[in-house]
Amino acid sequence: MTGSSRKGRVFLDESNGGHGGKFGKLKKDEFDGYNSDNHPRKNSPFAMDDAPHLDPQMAADNAPYDATLSPLSKSPWSSHLNLNEDASVSNENEALVGSLVREEGHIYSLAATKDLLYTGSDSKNIRVWKNQKEFAGFKSNSGLVKAIVIAGEKILTGHQDGRIRVWRVSGRNERQHKRVATLPTLRNYIKCSMKPSNYVEVRRHRNALWIKHYDAISCLSITEDHSLIYSASWDKTFKVWRTANFKCLESVTAHDDAVNSLVVGPERFVFTGSADGTVKIWRREEHGKRTKHSFSQTLLKQECAVTALAINVEGNLLYAGSSDGLVNFWVRGGSWEHKGVLRGHKLAVLCLVTAGGLLFSGSADMAICVWRRTLSNDHTCVNILSGHSGPVKCLAAERDPDAMCNERKWILYSGSLDKSVKVWKVAENAAAQTNVQPPCLSLDQFPRVSSLRKMGSRRY
Repeated sequence: MTGSSRKGRVFLDESNGGHGGKFGKLKKDEFDGYNSDNHPRKNSPFAMDDAPHLDPQMAADNAPYDATLSPLSKSPWSSHLNLNEDASVSNENEALVGSLVREEGHIYSLAATKDLLYTGSDSKNIRVWKNQKEFAGFKSNSGLVKAIVIAGEKILTGHQDGRIRVWRVSGRNERQHKRVATLPTLRNYIKCSMKPSNYVEVRRHRNALWIKHYDAISCLSITEDHSLIYSASWDKTFKVWRTANFKCLESVTAHDDAVNSLVVGPERFVFTGSADGTVKIWRREEHGKRTKHSFSQTLLKQECAVTALAINVEGNLLYAGSSDGLVNFWVRGGSWEHKGVLRGHKLAVLCLVTAGGLLFSGSADMAICVWRRTLSNDHTCVNILSGHSGPVKCLAAERDPDAMCNERKWILYSGSLDKSVKVWKVAENAAAQTNVQPPCLSLDQFPRVSSLRKMGSRRY
């Protein structure tokens, strides 16, 4: 969630004076750690001293690796089941059933698949949880893990250093994860660097290869058949990668400011939301072995930043959260029509996820709103889940495996900058709570992290 203002952006300089040429010479040190997470890169473009948008506590979390925090040693997490926490859950259908408290970093990303939960933070470790207990773990030198996506047998992670890392579970031991690629791959990087036409200007007098994100990755998404990977970045672009060989197929300069969110919809539609206040639709076309994305429509244009997007499983409802605490939504008939605004949060909406007829919205006000949709696409806030002591940065939902066949119950996971993950059980047909309101908080109650001190930031 942490971000910088325009003045605080950090760019990778591919063509400074020390490189000697217009497009620069390929430096060996630039690839240290590229395909080996056992060797930290010497020339990280995101040095902590050069990143004013990062919190001092985050700098401490990204200090040289401490072996005591290794996934192979004792977990720094503690699992608390059936807590009687101060949460707004007052019936048996909706309850906080577990809390995982982390001591090594703020939670920025999570993904759930079957009975496993993957969590990423601003530490080096990515944790894997099963039945609310630590199951496995793996690490990367990049530090902050801003996005996690599950693509079949592959686990994709997007990082602050602008790279995507691909992991696979070992065939011999399901607790071990092996890194199989870093995108862009070293081979593609070297091949692409040979042609001057492959360099683009990313800043005045600074050039970079078009296949490489030169700023933090904000989110990842995949197509339904897992054939294509999408990565969106604070560098104003989104890129398309082929899963089969991890080749970058296309780079699209999508917005005038950081791309905060991207979702893949049906019929080859792609939706992007940006710090420039717009939500745009793109249409994908196949051209042989490559893709071509064409701009289709701008759904929203406003002053405040668009911070989160979500689309339902059927692909006919799109939601967009904003830094003003509102959630706009559109319904697709013959075209996408704006149908209303959901008002439930006092601060920025940082994450959205759909589950059946429900929408969950997490916010910097530390609350999670539960919205229920009717057949006429009206939305009602039926409950507010409060228990976090920091901004709710990420959400994931899956069906409750304990629910009966005719029951529509969900497991909701929420990750927060309070360094915890909470697990909730939510019933779709639960009675609406009366007088639900987000917690009334003063500025003194907010945790002192840069993401809250710099509420004016448009990057999330």
